[in-house]
Amino acid sequence: MSAVPTGTANLRLHQDVWVRLADTPAGPPHPADTRAAAGLPPWRAREFLAGRGVLRDLLAAVAPWARDAELTPTATGKPVLAGAPDVGVSVSHDGGLVAAAVALRRAVGVDLQQPPADLPEGVVRRCLRERAAELDRLPAAERAVEFARVWTVQEACVKAEGTGLAGRPWAIDVPARPVSGRWGRFRWVALRTTAVPLSCAFEEWTC
Repeated sequence: MSAVPTGTANLRLHQDVWVRLADTPAGPPHPADTRAAAGLPPWRAREFLAGRGVLRDLLAAVAPWARDAELTPTATGKPVLAGAPDVGVSVSHDGGLVAAAVALRRAVGVDLQQPPADLPEGVVRRCLRERAAELDRLPAAERAVEFARVWTVQEACVKAEGTGLAGRPWAIDVPARPVSGRWGRFRWVALRTTAVPLSCAFEEWTC
């Protein structure tokens, strides 16, 4: 299966879970997001508005009643839609790309990561522990890609949980070549057909 181009499709991962990968939003910034970005450094404002824009594009397609809802962060930074508590949302950005996720009646987390140019051995061992040896056998470029996939799974899980780095993502047990699995009440999926490593985690017990 060929890599999914950015900005061309909303990927349905589950009955009511969708992910979108894009480099830019389809339309101009939402007024509420422009207000929220006021006072941020220019680079951070661009990143912030791109993330919010791609998320609103996805909302317009799969949950249009929530498209204009105000987004407010929790204490750990997880975005929440005011007035639409039954719609879970998540955003990630790296290297000029944005990933957004929307889930109905469940929490969701998404993370994307460009493969690192420099990958210290200690970082690999911290995130994979006894599984690190499997990555060490791969060529350098493939090793970086598979490590990025592992990290996106770990990050997506704690984002879905709403704990962020306080949830110790590096301690989550993930295979060296991740495809799908479970962590607690969450199911995770590593999308292996996207242009960059990208993973999504969502509550499964509410099905």
